[in-house]
Amino acid sequence: MISSLFHGLFYDPLYNLLVFVIQHVPGGDVGLATIIVTILVKVVLFPLSKNATKTQLKMKVLEPELAKIKEQYGSNREEFGRKTLEFYRKNQLNPFASFFLILLQLPVIIALAYIFISGGLPTIKTELLYSFVQVPAVISTLFIGLVDVGGRSIILSIIAGLAQFIQIRLSVPAYTTPANPSKNPSFSDDLAKSMNVQMRYVMPLIMFFVCLSVSGAVALYWITGSIFTIGQELYFRRTIKKA
Repeated sequence: MISSLFHGLFYDPLYNLLVFVIQHVPGGDVGLATIIVTILVKVVLFPLSKNATKTQLKMKVLEPELAKIKEQYGSNREEFGRKTLEFYRKNQLNPFASFFLILLQLPVIIALAYIFISGGLPTIKTELLYSFVQVPAVISTLFIGLVDVGGRSIILSIIAGLAQFIQIRLSVPAYTTPANPSKNPSFSDDLAKSMNVQMRYVMPLIMFFVCLSVSGAVALYWITGSIFTIGQELYFRRTIKKA
């Protein structure tokens, strides 16, 4: 059931889209096709990305108010939770906006990785093709004739890790110490600090090793996605702040 759902919603459509794009790019360049597919996916997710960035910027502006709620009701977990939810509703904030965006992208990443792991390219699985998608005359896994994206690429993996680091630096605010420095940090403060450090420094390393263990195509997907997201972030910051 889950496998059929995954194939029907993610793997088969992505496979057909990739093959269709390969057919129309110069030299059947799989790397170039991966970049185009990534941009198309990002364009589809653009409204969610905008909402996530808008939420992050509003959270940053309203951070002092949230800190006051934490300082006033932090000792009472139930009351603190209720007041925090009221705060989110009052300011029309969805704290899970970024999480939903990441959650939606995961099946796409898994599907793309599986396309190359399962030996789907450069060999074409004709039984998976839709009626309007033809087998490309030429297929090349050499991206711009230099890097083989069908296999592992340490260069693309390093770039993917660096791009992820820059993206997180822009989108995830640095951890700020509690307003009252004399007060011993609580468990939630320590947890928030630990999560912030992991997001900013551990995630890029994880992304490096994931890309290195799968294929250059997945690294290329992540690099393109990160660059697109960085551009989005800078654009949204300018337009949303003005608004």
